[in-house]
Amino acid sequence: MQTPILLHKNYTLNEEGYQLKLPLNLETIIPVDDSVRLLSQFVEAMDLTDLYSTYERINTVSPRTLLKIVLYSYMNGDYSSRSMELNCKRDINFMYLLEGKPVPDHATFARFRSIHFAPCAKRILAEMSNLFYELGEISGETIFIDGTKIEACANKYTFVWKKTVTKNQAKLLIKIADLIAECEQLYGIRIVHGDTVKMKHVKRLRKKLYALKQEENIVFVHGIGKRKTQLQKSIETLEDYLDRLKGYTKKLHICGKRNSYSKTDPDATFMRMKEDAMGNGQLKPAFNLQHGVDSEYIVWLTIGPQPTDTTTLIPFLKETEEYLTFKYQKIIADAGYESEENYVFLDQNQQLAFIKPSNYEISKKRKYRNDIGRIENMKYDEKSDSYICKNGKQLPFTHLRRSKSKTGYISEKNIYQCKECKDCPYKKECIKGNNCKTPIEERNKVLSVAKTFLKYREEDLERILSDKGILLRINRSIQAEGSFGELKQDMQFRRYLSRGTANVLAESVLLAMAKNVNKLHNKIQKGKTGRHLFPLKSA
Repeated sequence: MQTPILLHKNYTLNEEGYQLKLPLNLETIIPVDDSVRLLSQFVEAMDLTDLYSTYERINTVSPRTLLKIVLYSYMNGDYSSRSMELNCKRDINFMYLLEGKPVPDHATFARFRSIHFAPCAKRILAEMSNLFYELGEISGETIFIDGTKIEACANKYTFVWKKTVTKNQAKLLIKIADLIAECEQLYGIRIVHGDTVKMKHVKRLRKKLYALKQEENIVFVHGIGKRKTQLQKSIETLEDYLDRLKGYTKKLHICGKRNSYSKTDPDATFMRMKEDAMGNGQLKPAFNLQHGVDSEYIVWLTIGPQPTDTTTLIPFLKETEEYLTFKYQKIIADAGYESEENYVFLDQNQQLAFIKPSNYEISKKRKYRNDIGRIENMKYDEKSDSYICKNGKQLPFTHLRRSKSKTGYISEKNIYQCKECKDCPYKKECIKGNNCKTPIEERNKVLSVAKTFLKYREEDLERILSDKGILLRINRSIQAEGSFGELKQDMQFRRYLSRGTANVLAESVLLAMAKNVNKLHNKIQKGKTGRHLFPLKSA
C-alpha cells in the first residue's frame, strides 16, 4: 500500500503548482540599511587570528561566520544556542550571514562560545575597541567606569560561608586533639611530645592504629547486631575526622580571599542584589561586571568576585593598558571607587581622577556643616600641627598609625588627641559613638587624619566642580549607567547562562560587542557618528 501524499515527508509533493520563485539572492530582500549588513562588514574588518588559532581544523562554517551569527543573535536579545540553529533555518538575515553554508547545530554554537571564543574574548574585544579608535568613533582620552552585579547561573541556596567553615574547622581540630589524647591513654602509645598538636601527629596516630590492628589480627565488622571493637571505633572516628578536615580545607581553598561561594558555580560569590523579589535583602550568587565606556561604546570590561567596586579600578586600568593601543588620560567614576590607593595609582600613572567623593552629597547638608566633631569643621594650626575645637582646646599630634588593606596597600593616619575634655560643654556633640566600653565622661576627643587621602580628595573635588568636571560627571551618568540600562532593560539580560569566570566573561564580551554594533548602527542612521560627549543643556 502506497503512502498517501498528505503523509509524505516531502511536503512539496502535495502543493499544486509549486514553483521556485525568484529572486533567490537574499541581498535583494534585506534592506540596504539593515544592521545585519553593518555587522557583517564590521566583523570582516576585524583581525580574528586569535580565534582561528583555537581550531585544529575548520569544517564547513568558518569561525568568522559563527561569530557573526552569535553576535547578531545577541543583538536581538536571543542568547539560546537552539534559537540560533532555528533562526539559521528560518530567518533570512541569519541565512544572509551563513552565506549558503549548511546550518550548524546548537552544540556547535555552544562549543564556539565556551571552547573557542572564551579563551580569546578579551583580545577580540580589544580588537573591536582599537578599530573604533581608528575610525574616530571613540575619543581614546576619556573613559567612564561603573559596575553592576549580575546573577550567576547557580542555585541561591547552595552557599558556603567562609566564617562558618572556619568555625567548624576549629571545633574539629579540638575534637582531633581530644581523640589523640584518648588513644594515647587507651592503647599506651605516645604521639605528642609537647603542648601543640600538628598534622604530623595525626598521621602518626593513624599509622600506629593500623599497625595495632594488624598485630592483633582484628577483623572489622559492619551491620546491625555486630559489636565493634574499641580499636575499630577509634580508627573509624579518626577517618571521619580526617575526611571532614579535608572537606573544610578544600572549601577554604575555593573561597580564597572571598567570604563565600556557591556549590553550583564555585566562581560565583554571594552578594546583595538590587533585584530583591522577597524584599528581605537576600544574598544571591553573582559576578561584579565592570564597564569602561567611551563615546557610548563599551571599550573594556572585567568580571570579578568583589562585592564592592573600590578594589576593581586598578586591575581594570592595568588591563586597558595591556590590551588597548591607546591610554586614557581622564578617569571618571562614582563615589564607590574613591580610596587613597586609587588616587595614588592614578597620580603615579599620570592619569587625572574625576572621582566623586563619598561625602560629596552629605557635605551639602546643614547637619554636616554644623557638626563640630568633624575634621572639616575644625581649625588647623600648621605651626603646632594641631587642630582646634569649638571650645578653643588644642588636639596635638600624638602618633602615626599604619594600616594595610586587603590588596596590600599601606596607608598612614595621623592621630590627634585632646589632653582634657572633662568639663567641655560641647562634649556630647563632639564625641560620638557607643562602640567603646569607656564611658563618654572619661573619654577625650581623638581625630584620625589621612593627610595623603585628604590632599588627593581636595584636588579631585576642585576638578569635578569645574565646567569640564561637571560635563564629564553628567556624561558618566548617561553613558556608563546607560550601558547597564541597555543591557538589563533593552536586551533583557539579567542572569548569566553559563558557569565559571571564563564563560561568564565570554558572555559579557559578546553582549558588549553586540551592544556596540547596535549603537554604531543607530549613530550612523541618525547622523551622530564622531560625537563623544553629550553637551550640557542650557536653561
